[in-house]
Amino acid sequence: MKLDPQLPGGAIQGAWTQRRRELPLISPINKRRFKVLVVGSGLAGASAAATLAEQGFRVTLLTYHDSPRRAHSVAAQGGINAARNYQNDGDSVERLFLDTVKGGDFRAREAGCHRLAEISGAIIDQCVAQGVPFAREYGGTLANRSFGGALVSRTFYARGQTGQQLLYGAVQALLRQVDAGRVELLTQRDVLDLITVEGVARGVVCRVQASGCLEAHTAHAVLLASGGYSNVFHRSTNAVKSNASAIWRAHRRGAAFANPCFTQIHPTCIPSGDPGQSKLTLMSESLRNDGRVWLPAQAGDARAPDAIPEAERDYFLERQYPTYGNMVPRDVASRRARERCLEGHGVGPGGRSVYLDFSDTIHREGRAAIESRYGNLFAMYERITGSDPYAEPMRIYPAPHYTMGGLWVDYNLMSTIPGLFVLGEANYSEHGANRLGASALMQGLADGLFIAPATVGGWLAGHLHTEVNPDHPACRAATASVQARIDGLGSSGLGSSGGRSCDSLHRELGEIMIGACGISRHAQGLRAALAQVQALEQAFAEELRLPEPRAGRNPELEKALRLEDFLQLAALMLRDALAREESCGAHFREEHQSADGEALRDDAKFCHIAAWQWNGDGQEPLRHCEPLHYRHATPSRRNYR
Repeated sequence: MKLDPQLPGGAIQGAWTQRRRELPLISPINKRRFKVLVVGSGLAGASAAATLAEQGFRVTLLTYHDSPRRAHSVAAQGGINAARNYQNDGDSVERLFLDTVKGGDFRAREAGCHRLAEISGAIIDQCVAQGVPFAREYGGTLANRSFGGALVSRTFYARGQTGQQLLYGAVQALLRQVDAGRVELLTQRDVLDLITVEGVARGVVCRVQASGCLEAHTAHAVLLASGGYSNVFHRSTNAVKSNASAIWRAHRRGAAFANPCFTQIHPTCIPSGDPGQSKLTLMSESLRNDGRVWLPAQAGDARAPDAIPEAERDYFLERQYPTYGNMVPRDVASRRARERCLEGHGVGPGGRSVYLDFSDTIHREGRAAIESRYGNLFAMYERITGSDPYAEPMRIYPAPHYTMGGLWVDYNLMSTIPGLFVLGEANYSEHGANRLGASALMQGLADGLFIAPATVGGWLAGHLHTEVNPDHPACRAATASVQARIDGLGSSGLGSSGGRSCDSLHRELGEIMIGACGISRHAQGLRAALAQVQALEQAFAEELRLPEPRAGRNPELEKALRLEDFLQLAALMLRDALAREESCGAHFREEHQSADGEALRDDAKFCHIAAWQWNGDGQEPLRHCEPLHYRHATPSRRNYR
């Protein structure tokens, strides 16, 4: 497998501008000859579909939601980064670039990180033009706050609803193109396979959720913007239906999967209420601007928080990281919280929580100030827990959130399959081994608004493929393959009557993965987990119970198709974590840490992107490497003290 990142030459500061000049163009009258297929209606997918349609391409957008407004981007709370230096605190494109590279622990491409920082300001301008109601200062200028891993305030926000407001702006632009007849919007479509013709991506096979029918959709280029795969852990901050099927099936068709073990555990989530819970609720990282994280200094202290005097509290992040304090990056905050809980200092049921306390800020600035910044988040917390966070500290604990791994893409966002572009969280991109807070929305909109609309058109200009219709032999073969897969699910195929439900199998997978490949990992645990996952795959094949009929709406069948993909992906994640004999960012191998418990990288052996190639059912996948080179950011120990 050839891994050519297509990196631009010359100075990094003008690389993206130079690349856009080099890309061939298509005349407006010819763009209507090309059809583009977009999978996913989140920020990356909706903005890409709207922008490409505005340019004149014929676009079809597939989403498994009943409305594009329900894409999981709507759940993002805290904000979106951009280097505008509105606070006059020393921010710049170069500082955002360096924070991003350092935050990812030097496991991302320099050129991509710099491009993201360059584009960030234009994203804010575009969103303001779309009517996104960002918070503003008294004088009318846009407000900023800080997020983990940065010493400046560069995060633009709309209270605790930033993702929702950004998505609504992107969807309004999308629906304008739908109304103009330039975008065909198809809802409740579950993408189950990729169609390739002579090695080029030309379409997808999807299942219509309402009828159970299979459809083949074709185009001249395919864009996957279907999100991440944190639901491999069963309990995560992702929506219950969030899945990895689109990217995993593309992987099985030949798209390399990069760094699958790079998954992020968010430190600020509401702890699970019971073992059967599958969806965890995120409390925005922005809360750590005004809330202080602490635990009782005495292990096993069961007193109420207001009964513990200040001298007997351990503000452990402020103590361990005096420079960044509570605003250390997510992987650091999550690891330290877990350590303190394992040492017996945790609070709440099972000792699996830490306090996030706003009393100091409320005393200093008043309740109204906190209400104006986080009112909806506080209301959400009280509805879920029954506790008033204005009167007592929140209880939070780390939970699976974002995935930095994904399909490998080059600088132009194209995978190892020609014609298959991957956007947003679905790709391995600029976050390296750890995503900085408020960078996900930035990357999704950068890919959808600015990068893909330039590079997809540039690729189409040099590849005048003939039309492929759903009757093409490749489409019929892919559709038949999906149908055979559906018919074969369960202990005896059609009419299966096994003893295990999808939920029970998925819950068991999640317990294996969070224990062995969560906040920290070690070789023995990874090897044991790999054997357990393989045994669980066998149980899925032999013991799965599915209701009949399989035509029509069948939520259990949808779960089974997704779980089959999660099981295969979980095995790859464990292999990737086992192969990477170092600690970097959110990938923390316990065998590789410094004397003070920080991640210990091995730049001599692992300064690369690991890209895995599917090698067939029952075969070991092949591991390839794309070396990383740093000319502008000098790799150094990631120090937040």
